[in-house]
Amino acid sequence: MTKQTLIGQFVHEVIKNTSYTEMDKFYLYNRVLNILDGQDKVAKSENVGSLIEIVNGLLLPFKGKSSNEIECLRTELMNFLVPIPSEMNRKFWEKYQHNVDDALIYLYKISQKSNYIKVEDNKKNEYFKYDSKYGDLEITINLAKPEKDPKDIAKLKSIVTDNAYPECQLCFENEGYEGRIDFPAKTNHRIIRFNLMDETWGLQYSPYAYFNEHCIFVDSVHQPMKINQETFRRLLAIINTFPVYFAGSNADLPIVGGSILNHEHFQGGRHTFAMAKAKAEFNFHFSGFADVDAKILHWPMSVIRIQGENQARLVQLATKILDKWKQYSDIDVDVVCKSDGQEHHTITPIARKNGDNYELDLVLRDNQTSRQYPDGIFHPHPDVQNIKKENIGLIEVMGLAILPPRLKKELADIRQYLLKNTKVIAQKHQNWVQNLESHYDKITSENVNGIIQNEVGKTFERVLEDAGVFKKNSQGIAAFKKFIEFVGISEG
Repeated sequence: MTKQTLIGQFVHEVIKNTSYTEMDKFYLYNRVLNILDGQDKVAKSENVGSLIEIVNGLLLPFKGKSSNEIECLRTELMNFLVPIPSEMNRKFWEKYQHNVDDALIYLYKISQKSNYIKVEDNKKNEYFKYDSKYGDLEITINLAKPEKDPKDIAKLKSIVTDNAYPECQLCFENEGYEGRIDFPAKTNHRIIRFNLMDETWGLQYSPYAYFNEHCIFVDSVHQPMKINQETFRRLLAIINTFPVYFAGSNADLPIVGGSILNHEHFQGGRHTFAMAKAKAEFNFHFSGFADVDAKILHWPMSVIRIQGENQARLVQLATKILDKWKQYSDIDVDVVCKSDGQEHHTITPIARKNGDNYELDLVLRDNQTSRQYPDGIFHPHPDVQNIKKENIGLIEVMGLAILPPRLKKELADIRQYLLKNTKVIAQKHQNWVQNLESHYDKITSENVNGIIQNEVGKTFERVLEDAGVFKKNSQGIAAFKKFIEFVGISEG
């Protein structure tokens, strides 16, 4: 074996980036050779490319396989870059004792190096900002996560399985799992265990990150999400352990909740969203909580921010607000807490540390549907669903749009239509484009991209306003104050 073979180059990189030594090179070579069914290739150059380039070269002979099968091989190879779970945890907490940032950066860099965080794929996402009346909204078209491979879909049709292991993609059992045709490979996946209020939880990074150091805090027990008093306690305890991150939860009801409701988890990371910088529309104190500052935010969704130094008091007040919201109705603004035995009200909570103060943002959510709005009364309305029709989850609540990959081609078609290079666009976009054209006197090749981005941003602003329970008009603001009074506010 020499460094001039692709496996030799890969082994060289593994030894350089891990605790393996030269003594291990034949062992490593043979383990990799086995994964690749005995196939090695002479390197085109003695100059070693990037690790991901070497791995891509190793996988070229398997290009006839499905994308899922190739990804299983990729994660098997990248697993050599990652310490075993016990060693990973030992090193993380050893670094944590010195500095929390040292520990997080260690985990983050290994997750990137081993391609658990899909660095190259994430670069495919399109990103821009929109200067809204609420602050700079962030827009991303999610192109990183691959579409299902037709070869995998065809195989799934012929496979009958009742395989329920792991139970879901957040379970601890994913750590090191090889993957299968209907489940992603997690061989290079590692979870940092930590104690959260005498429970075992895990910290991991999101493979398809939407923002800087996008991480997930995962319960070791597979149980449904639930927003309650324990949620607020856990979120504040998490930011005690990882004070450089925010921590938040999707809501726990369909329509207003996230994509995974069957496993308790939170999201976090090192990113300042527009909502975190939102100004107060008015400040007040709740009755009995003079030590906790409260405000309604100037934000398209209905947000109460509470701040204070005493965590227990914040939890107590947040729980009271949640309990009151669950029993509150105001027919004049279509707010109904329960119908046909189904609860409609919950909260999307976000916790962060701000100096000596703890902050909890409590976003009021209502998942009712109606004949006029069958997808949700407080959900993107039909006239904006050409841009966004999916649920408005935690990340979007805070001001970062995650738009579907279909929009890349559709917006390119709209660009050609606006430049008069084609007369055809998708039916669902026609009203949106006609409205766009009426607002601009002259559309040219120089300004068309900026115009489209501006209109997408404006539409996302409307999407968030649709999802807001109390609207940003005189009736909505009065109704929001009415709810605050229902919870109980201090006089003067």
